[in-house]
Amino acid sequence: MQAVEPGVDGQLITILSDLTEEWGLDEEIRLESKIVADLEFESIDIIQLVVAIEKHFARRNMGFDELLMKDGKYVDDLSVQQISTFVKKKLVTE
Repeated sequence: MQAVEPGVDGQLITILSDLTEEWGLDEEIRLESKIVADLEFESIDIIQLVVAIEKHFARRNMGFDELLMKDGKYVDDLSVQQISTFVKKKLVTE
């Protein structure tokens, strides 16, 4: 596992590192990393990520559909930064 900085960014990178630990990825997880293109996430992995984030931050139903869907369609990919920004916003507003 890579060393990470504290805060939501670091915690999210740790969650992603834990989820992908056994995947044998060569990619270092950074805020710019795309979860599908760079980290090779599939739809089931995204669901597991959402569950892991909600569990880690002890928040149920954070409304990830706002992030994962645009105009009634699923988005193709998201950066770690986009997910982190969303989580930070939810933690402040709830």
